[in-house]
Amino acid sequence: MALSGEQTMRINRVVGLAGVLAIGAAFSAGAQTATQIVRFQVVPMSRIAVSGIAGPLVVASAAPGSAPTSASMAGTSYGITTNETNQKITAALDSPMPTGMTLAVALGAPTGAASAGSLTLGTSSADVVTGISTVSASALPITYTLSATSVAPVAPGSRTVTFTIAAGQ
Repeated sequence: MALSGEQTMRINRVVGLAGVLAIGAAFSAGAQTATQIVRFQVVPMSRIAVSGIAGPLVVASAAPGSAPTSASMAGTSYGITTNETNQKITAALDSPMPTGMTLAVALGAPTGAASAGSLTLGTSSADVVTGISTVSASALPITYTLSATSVAPVAPGSRTVTFTIAAGQ
Protein backbone atom coordinates (compact mmCIF):
# COMPACT_ATOMS: atom_id res chain seq x y z
CA MET A 1 0.00 0.00 0.00
CA ALA A 2 1.36 3.30 -1.00
CA LEU A 3 1.23 6.30 1.29
CA SER A 4 -0.19 9.58 0.18
CA GLY A 5 1.91 12.69 0.23
CA GLU A 6 0.00 13.99 3.23
CA GLN A 7 0.57 10.78 5.20
CA THR A 8 4.27 10.83 4.36
CA MET A 9 4.45 14.43 5.58
CA ARG A 10 2.76 13.49 8.87
CA ILE A 11 5.13 10.61 9.41
CA ASN A 12 8.09 12.87 8.64
CA ARG A 13 6.77 15.45 11.12
CA VAL A 14 6.28 12.82 13.85
CA VAL A 15 9.72 11.34 13.22
CA GLY A 16 11.25 14.82 13.13
CA LEU A 17 9.48 15.83 16.35
CA ALA A 18 10.60 12.59 18.02
CA GLY A 19 14.17 13.31 16.92
CA VAL A 20 14.05 16.85 18.34
CA LEU A 21 12.66 15.51 21.64
CA ALA A 22 15.35 12.83 21.76
CA ILE A 23 18.10 15.37 21.16
CA GLY A 24 16.59 17.72 23.79
CA ALA A 25 16.40 14.87 26.28
CA ALA A 26 20.01 13.98 25.58
CA PHE A 27 21.11 17.56 26.32
CA SER A 28 19.00 17.82 29.46
CA ALA A 29 20.32 14.45 30.73
CA GLY A 30 23.90 15.82 30.70
CA ALA A 31 25.82 16.62 33.90
CA GLN A 32 24.57 19.46 36.03
CA THR A 33 26.63 21.45 38.49
CA ALA A 34 25.94 23.42 41.62
CA THR A 35 28.24 25.62 43.68
CA GLN A 36 28.33 26.55 47.33
CA ILE A 37 30.49 28.99 49.27
CA VAL A 38 32.16 27.46 52.33
CA ARG A 39 33.37 29.95 54.91
CA PHE A 40 36.11 28.98 57.37
CA GLN A 41 38.21 30.45 60.14
CA VAL A 42 40.84 29.32 62.61
CA VAL A 43 40.60 31.17 65.91
CA PRO A 44 43.50 31.90 68.25
CA MET A 45 43.91 29.05 70.73
CA SER A 46 46.30 28.19 73.50
CA ARG A 47 45.76 25.06 75.60
CA ILE A 48 47.71 23.38 78.40
CA ALA A 49 47.06 20.14 80.27
CA VAL A 50 48.98 18.23 82.95
CA SER A 51 49.20 14.46 83.26
CA GLY A 52 50.39 12.06 85.88
CA ILE A 53 49.86 12.13 89.61
CA ALA A 54 52.14 14.25 91.75
CA GLY A 55 53.24 11.77 94.38
CA PRO A 56 53.88 12.84 97.95
CA LEU A 57 56.99 14.91 98.57
CA VAL A 58 58.43 13.82 101.91
CA VAL A 59 61.26 15.64 103.66
CA ALA A 60 62.61 12.87 105.84
CA SER A 61 66.27 13.48 106.60
CA ALA A 62 68.76 16.07 107.77
CA ALA A 63 72.39 16.06 108.76
CA PRO A 64 73.01 17.25 112.33
CA GLY A 65 73.42 21.04 112.31
CA SER A 66 72.00 21.38 108.76
CA ALA A 67 68.60 22.13 107.27
CA PRO A 68 66.47 19.15 106.30
CA THR A 69 67.22 17.66 102.88
CA SER A 70 64.85 18.80 100.13
CA ALA A 71 62.62 16.26 98.42
CA SER A 72 62.16 16.31 94.63
CA MET A 73 59.71 14.50 92.44
CA ALA A 74 59.61 14.14 88.66
CA GLY A 75 57.27 11.94 86.69
CA THR A 76 54.46 14.31 85.87
CA SER A 77 54.33 16.12 82.56
CA TYR A 78 52.38 18.62 80.55
CA GLY A 79 51.27 19.16 76.99
CA ILE A 80 50.75 22.43 75.20
CA THR A 81 49.22 23.55 71.92
CA THR A 82 49.12 27.11 70.67
CA ASN A 83 48.72 28.74 67.30
CA GLU A 84 49.67 32.11 68.77
CA THR A 85 53.05 33.79 69.23
CA ASN A 86 54.76 35.13 72.36
CA GLN A 87 52.87 33.05 74.92
CA LYS A 88 54.01 32.12 78.44
CA ILE A 89 53.10 29.64 81.16
CA THR A 90 52.60 30.90 84.69
CA ALA A 91 52.24 28.89 87.90
CA ALA A 92 50.69 29.78 91.25
CA LEU A 93 49.58 28.08 94.48
CA ASP A 94 46.01 28.17 95.74
CA SER A 95 47.18 29.16 99.24
CA PRO A 96 50.49 30.01 100.95
CA MET A 97 52.85 27.27 102.07
CA PRO A 98 53.18 26.68 105.83
CA THR A 99 55.89 28.56 107.70
CA GLY A 100 59.30 27.04 107.06
CA MET A 101 58.29 25.27 103.81
CA THR A 102 58.67 26.16 100.15
CA LEU A 103 57.44 24.39 97.03
CA ALA A 104 59.33 24.95 93.78
CA VAL A 105 58.50 23.83 90.25
CA ALA A 106 60.53 23.50 87.06
CA LEU A 107 58.95 22.93 83.67
CA GLY A 108 60.73 21.69 80.58
CA ALA A 109 60.24 24.12 77.70
CA PRO A 110 58.92 23.23 74.25
CA THR A 111 61.16 23.88 71.25
CA GLY A 112 61.91 27.57 70.82
CA ALA A 113 60.80 28.56 74.33
CA ALA A 114 62.75 29.15 77.57
CA SER A 115 62.26 27.58 80.99
CA ALA A 116 62.84 29.75 84.06
CA GLY A 117 64.29 26.72 85.84
CA SER A 118 63.24 25.91 89.39
CA LEU A 119 61.04 28.69 90.81
CA THR A 120 59.63 28.91 94.33
CA LEU A 121 55.86 29.16 94.08
CA GLY A 122 53.54 31.54 95.88
CA THR A 123 49.96 32.68 95.47
CA SER A 124 50.98 35.22 92.80
CA SER A 125 51.61 33.93 89.29
CA ALA A 126 55.24 33.37 88.32
CA ASP A 127 56.47 32.97 84.74
CA VAL A 128 57.83 29.43 84.45
CA VAL A 129 58.13 29.16 80.64
CA THR A 130 58.33 32.12 78.24
CA GLY A 131 58.73 32.73 74.52
CA ILE A 132 56.26 30.08 73.40
CA SER A 133 55.13 30.41 69.78
CA THR A 134 53.05 28.19 67.48
CA VAL A 135 53.84 24.82 68.97
CA SER A 136 52.23 21.51 69.79
CA ALA A 137 54.21 19.43 72.29
CA SER A 138 53.49 16.74 74.85
CA ALA A 139 55.28 14.82 77.60
CA LEU A 140 57.21 17.91 78.71
CA PRO A 141 58.61 17.29 82.22
CA ILE A 142 57.43 18.87 85.45
CA THR A 143 59.65 18.60 88.55
CA TYR A 144 58.55 19.65 92.05
CA THR A 145 60.89 20.30 94.98
CA LEU A 146 59.80 20.65 98.60
CA SER A 147 62.19 22.36 101.01
CA ALA A 148 61.72 22.71 104.74
CA THR A 149 63.49 24.31 107.67
CA SER A 150 63.52 23.09 111.23
CA VAL A 151 60.45 25.26 112.01
CA ALA A 152 58.28 23.56 109.38
CA PRO A 153 55.20 21.87 110.85
CA VAL A 154 55.30 18.12 111.24
CA ALA A 155 52.04 17.37 109.44
CA PRO A 156 50.90 16.40 105.96
CA GLY A 157 49.51 19.04 103.65
CA SER A 158 48.68 19.74 100.04
CA ARG A 159 48.47 22.66 97.65
CA THR A 160 46.91 23.04 94.21
CA VAL A 161 49.28 24.34 91.56
CA THR A 162 47.56 26.18 88.72
CA PHE A 163 49.33 26.47 85.38
CA THR A 164 48.04 29.11 82.97
CA ILE A 165 49.02 29.86 79.39
CA ALA A 166 48.69 33.54 78.52
CA ALA A 167 50.10 36.26 76.29
CA GLY A 168 53.73 37.06 77.06
CA GLN A 169 55.15 40.52 77.50
